[in-house]
Amino acid sequence: MAKILVIDDDEHVCEMISSSLQLEGFETVSALDGTEGVEAARTHLPDLIICDIVMPNLDGYGTLKAVRGDPATAMIPFIFLTGQATKSDMRQGMVLGADDFLTKPLMIGELVAAIRTRLQKHALVKQETERKLDELRVNLSLSLPHEIRTPLSGIIGFAEVLRDDVKSLGPEEISEMAKIILKSATRLGHMVENFLTFAQLEMLAATSAPMAFVGKDTTVMFDLHVEEIVEKKGKEYARAEDVVLSLGGADASISTQSGKRIVEELVDNAFKFSSRGQSIEVTTKAVDDFWVLTVKDHGVGMESKEIAQIGAYKQFQRKAREQQGSGLGLAIALKMSQLYGGTLAVQSEIGKGTVVTVHIPRPAAL
Repeated sequence: MAKILVIDDDEHVCEMISSSLQLEGFETVSALDGTEGVEAARTHLPDLIICDIVMPNLDGYGTLKAVRGDPATAMIPFIFLTGQATKSDMRQGMVLGADDFLTKPLMIGELVAAIRTRLQKHALVKQETERKLDELRVNLSLSLPHEIRTPLSGIIGFAEVLRDDVKSLGPEEISEMAKIILKSATRLGHMVENFLTFAQLEMLAATSAPMAFVGKDTTVMFDLHVEEIVEKKGKEYARAEDVVLSLGGADASISTQSGKRIVEELVDNAFKFSSRGQSIEVTTKAVDDFWVLTVKDHGVGMESKEIAQIGAYKQFQRKAREQQGSGLGLAIALKMSQLYGGTLAVQSEIGKGTVVTVHIPRPAAL
């Protein structure tokens, strides 16, 4: 039996809707204003919410925003009731995450049909989410051991040599082995971090309402972070002379941690899949309402089918690129961009290189 929360400041209308839905086999909970409705949603966790727009204390839009802002209630289907639904009303509701609009006076048959449609759609979304999470668990169990084994073998192997043959080794040999161990350990740490980050992003996508992160954070003077990351990666790959930097961006509506992670993954990929002497071009600029990052390399490139399949555990041409890691960097950058209302586009050609362009919304002007 599905549980429906009815929120309406007209007690007669609220009682009429609740009674009618009970006759149709639904369990109902009632609230007479938005504030009471938000609390009822958190307490009863209904399967669907029906809410009037014009109410005292907290109107329907404020109620929807509060419901979508709480992880416990964020995914509950939400239907607005209104005496007059203008295009502006509908747009505002849809931006906040409303699922449907129904106009008063209300036909119960129409309401029941809308409820059943939304519940069915929600069930399908939930089923698809569970499928993706199951696929994620399986891929973790299959991919993680393999990806860990390669750097771990280097760490263990050279550690054993140092343990057993240290007396016969010279300082230079010991130093070189220590460098290899450190490099393998660093690669292993980054790999595990990527797996955990991707799993977290998948969970956020599955459990958070659309737009939940949009406009919540701002990173000012983003170019300083971009410059720092590019300089660090240039030194890491001993290719500082290959970097072409052109920074003219702006503030971006994204957390500093997430923004830096996007830049780091894209720049790291550009170095990984190109050779010494091939330029890495990193550009930022403000275009309309977006902060735009472009990372261009002249390396191995990707096929169109590979671009279309960017996602978890899609390391392309594994035999040729075995040393390059799990292939999650681009997928992480894509999902992080989308989380904050942005986009990520890839243009590439085999043997000629890759251009990745990220658009992140800029903060709204005061």
